[in-house]
Amino acid sequence: MYAVVEISGQQYAVSPQQTIIVPLMVDKNVGDAVEFSNILLASDNGKVSVGTPYVKGSVKATVVGHGKGDKVLVFHKKRRKGYQKLNGHRQKFTSITINDINI
Repeated sequence: MYAVVEISGQQYAVSPQQTIIVPLMVDKNVGDAVEFSNILLASDNGKVSVGTPYVKGSVKATVVGHGKGDKVLVFHKKRRKGYQKLNGHRQKFTSITINDINI
C-alpha cells in the first residue's frame, strides 16, 4: 500500500512505517500526531485510485524530529569590479514517520 500525499505544497510518495523529510512544521513538536488529507493517488494491493483532485481518506504520521539540512554556498561575483560575496544557507526540515494510510 502506498499513497502520493501533498504536504506543504510538495508531493511525497509514502508507505506505512516510512520516515520522510518534509519542510519545517513550526507548530508541531516531537511526538505530535499529524494527519494529512490531501491524497492525490492511492494504491491498495494493485487497486489504484486517482483523485480529482483528491482521494477521500487520510494519512496519519508522527513527528520524529526537527533539523537543518546541509549547507549550500551561494557565491556572487562581478568580474573586473573587485566585488565578491559568499553566503551560506541551511534549510530547516521536519522528519516524520508514516503510521497509517486510511482510504
